[in-house]
Amino acid sequence: MDNLFGELRLGHLRLAPLGARRRTKVTASQAAAEYTGRWGWAVATGDPATDTPATGATAPTRCPCGSARCAAPGLHPVPGTEGRGRAARAESSVLFPTGRAFDVLDVPEQAGLQALVRLERMGTQVGPVLAAPTGRLQFLVAAGTARRLPDLLYRMGWDDAALDLICHGEGSYVAAPPTVLGGLGPVRWLRRPTRDNAGCPPEARLLLGTLAYACHRGRERTAEPAWIAS
Repeated sequence: MDNLFGELRLGHLRLAPLGARRRTKVTASQAAAEYTGRWGWAVATGDPATDTPATGATAPTRCPCGSARCAAPGLHPVPGTEGRGRAARAESSVLFPTGRAFDVLDVPEQAGLQALVRLERMGTQVGPVLAAPTGRLQFLVAAGTARRLPDLLYRMGWDDAALDLICHGEGSYVAAPPTVLGGLGPVRWLRRPTRDNAGCPPEARLLLGTLAYACHRGRERTAEPAWIAS
């Protein structure tokens, strides 16, 4: 098991640089209309986080909720916008309410890339995957996963491991492309939705073991002394 990811080459999965993205910019309204009309997903409109000028310092990211230490800047839905196929303003953020059409497994980018390579080599049907500019990958999985996650991890033997693995379920929101998060950059698709997976995301048990192992190995490597890691 220690060599599960040892020989994987991730070059073809590296996130594209800014200059390599398509020139046609999709607006928030266009994206929201596609998500609801084409894929049948609910969306909500969020007020984007802004950069508030600060004297003699780098401008901090400020969330419309008013909290200077908000853990999810720009991910608060505007009341009354959920389910609409359009965004109120061009600069608005587009949000997916999780726990309905899908839940979302959220892992560090490097661990997510390693797991994705392994899963696809094994022939596992992976659903849509989001790449957030915060250095996280988000795997869309069947709704209800967040509620069952502790039991799933227990059955796989990962219940006592300190894993950097989060599941967004009912009552949560994740940012959808092309939302820009607090000056960090846009959310993008690493694996786009298709007719096969948009309406039927994979069961979490098919991905969870590989994702958990990748997160565990990533944590181990981070904890290694510099002379060993080098």
